[in-house]
Order: sequence, then structure tokens, then C-alpha cells
Amino acid sequence: MSDLLWPGDHRAGDLFTDTAIRDAMLRVEAAWSEAVVAQGVAPEDSLVTFDQLSAAASDLDLDQLSIDSESGGNPVIPLVSALRQRLDAPAAAWLHRGMTSQDVVDTALVLESRRALETIADQLLMQVETLASLTEAHRETPQIARTLTQQAVPSTFGMKVAHWLDGVLDAHDEAAALTFPAQFGGAAGTLSALVELAGAQPNPQECALAVVRHATQALGLDAAPPWHVVRTPFTRYAASTTTATTAWGHIANDVLTLSRSEIGEVTEGAGGGSSTMPHKANPVLSVLIRRTALTTPPLASTLQLAASDAVDERTPGGWHAEWDSLRILLRRSVVAGSQATDLVRALTVHADAMAFNLSAAGSAVLSEQRSMASLAGHEPGGQPLGATSLLIDATLRRAQAVHRSNAHAERTR
Repeated sequence: MSDLLWPGDHRAGDLFTDTAIRDAMLRVEAAWSEAVVAQGVAPEDSLVTFDQLSAAASDLDLDQLSIDSESGGNPVIPLVSALRQRLDAPAAAWLHRGMTSQDVVDTALVLESRRALETIADQLLMQVETLASLTEAHRETPQIARTLTQQAVPSTFGMKVAHWLDGVLDAHDEAAALTFPAQFGGAAGTLSALVELAGAQPNPQECALAVVRHATQALGLDAAPPWHVVRTPFTRYAASTTTATTAWGHIANDVLTLSRSEIGEVTEGAGGGSSTMPHKANPVLSVLIRRTALTTPPLASTLQLAASDAVDERTPGGWHAEWDSLRILLRRSVVAGSQATDLVRALTVHADAMAFNLSAAGSAVLSEQRSMASLAGHEPGGQPLGATSLLIDATLRRAQAVHRSNAHAERTR
């Protein structure tokens, strides 16, 4: 997948490409086929596997499938129709029975979302490790703190990086709490078609629930009641990625400011060039990360608006608005996560420039300390950095806890 107007898009690989979405839909159909056969609802010779569906779909023109999707408003209808024409009976007759288009679209989007969000989670873990090391290395590197663009009080670069790290840790915590539920409810969330198909079973309703559990487990997803008009999974994915891109945007903005020629306190490891000015080494990664931080909230807002527009048992328009918004949101967030990892890993810190700028600020930056000491009735102490060391320690403890938790998870996996 290429995108000339979103430099770096290649970093997202095949996530949410049309081919990936098609394959995700085929996996849902295959898991459902396995489930209805295993629970005795469909005959054994109707079973169709993902490999068989992939072979049947191998000659499908995705451009034509997209065109054909317009008549029914979603890609499942033409996909299932084409597959039935390519499968032998009774697989063709039983394919998709008991489900509805929304089950397939929603669950396929969850499968792709899981791939994207696991990638983002991996990036966040790498950033935690890198930023923790950078914080420790520069906990005593003097730097002027700036508020509302103006020089404020003495601080350290380690304190600034600790703030970056706190944002990344917050994003990690949100990502770790996400679940990935399958969506199986049938036409209106009642599983009515599936219960009817299971009519020969001793308890058709329990059999229908068993089919859902089986298909959910086959896909490795989390069990959940039908959420066809309660769109919390997607709004949570949007909120989680917004927290991440906000954290990365904070880092990028600081790097953009501190790498200005007249400040020069940090530089990107490999700055970008200019088409007309050979002397420039632009902080391109920071620019591109900031771009994503600025455009993620509107995409997340679309998903929130779509969720709040829920009506009846399938939302007209709101449901459809989610699909491409989610695709763009998660692909771009994966790209920004990769860029943020590269940015912090290769960041060059110019401690000499930090010390010079702090010294050049003169005694004015100690005015707060002097006024507080006067109010308290004593001479200014020797602690112009306040409690930076203790604050840094608290953030590093959070990072260490995440590292230990991840290491434990890896050992028990």
C-alpha cells in the first residue's frame, strides 16, 4: 500500500489493506463454519477452512469487489456471493448461515485492530525502555525550563524526558487494558437465525451460544454479548491511540522547539534535507509525528460521533462511517509509533548548549527561588532544582514496573 500524501505510510505494512480486510473476513467465515459444524448445526461435509476460502477468493478482483459493495452498502454481500459460486455443495449452501454482514465486518475490523494495537503496544514498550535510560542518563543535566514559550526556572533535561516517559506510560497502560471482542449477533443481535438452524438440537438457544463461543475461541478473540449498537470497542481503540499519539506529539513538539537553530539543545539523529537549502537538517520525524498527533483526534471524534448516533439494531450511516476512519486512525498511529521509537532512540542531546542557554539566562531564572525564600524568612537555599530527583525516581519506578510486568508475561507466555 502506498500513499504519496502520507510520507511514512509504508511503516504500517499490510495493516488494514483491502487484502488484509478480505482475509480477515475470510477468517471470520471459516471460524463460523468450523463452529456450526462442531456444534452439530451444519453437516460435516459443509465445513470450509480458511485455506479453502482463500483459494476460492484468490482470483477475486478487489477493485470489482469494492464496486459491487456499493449496491448493498458493505463488502460482505458480494464476497459471500462470489464465494458461494466457487464452493461445492453443501459448503456453498451453509456458508455464512446464521450470521449477518455486520458480524463479519465488525469482527474482521477487530482482528485487524488487534494486529495494529499490538504493534503500537510493542512500540510503546520500546519507548519506555529508551526513555527510562535517557531520563537516568540526564537526570542532572542542567536545562532551562520554559513556560508559555519563555524561560522560567532551572530544571534538568532528565526531568523533561521523565514527562515524556509519563505520557508514554499512560498510553501503555491504556493499551494494556484493551480487549478484542468478537461480534456475533445475527440480523438484529438476537441470534434468531442461528437458533432456527439449531432447531433439531435438544436446546437450540444453548446450542447457538455454544456456536458463538466456539467461533470466538477459534479466532482467539474475547467473548462478549452482541455489541452491534454499543460501539465501545472501537471508541476505546480510538481513545487509546489518541493517548499514544498525544504522548508522541508532546515529544515531537519539544524536539521541534529545542532543535531550533537559535536554541540547539537537541537534534534528531538523522535530520531530513531541503530541496533548495543544502545547509538544512530538518527534524522530519518530529514533523511527521506532530502531523499524526494533530489529525488523530478528529478521526477518533468520528468514531465517537458514530457511536453516539446508534439507533435501532443497526445504525444507518454511523456504522458505515466507522470503517475507513478506524483504518486510517490505526494505520497512521502505527506509523507514528514507529517514527517515535526511531526519534527517541537516535536523539542527540547537546548538554553544552543546555548549559550555555541556562547560564545566558542570568539570575532572572532564580527570581522565584529568591521570592519564596524571602517569604519564608531565610536566604535562598542550594536547591534551585526543587524535587526533580524524587520526581524522576517516581517516574522511573513506573517504568521499572512495566518492564517487570512485561518480562513476566514473556516468561509465562
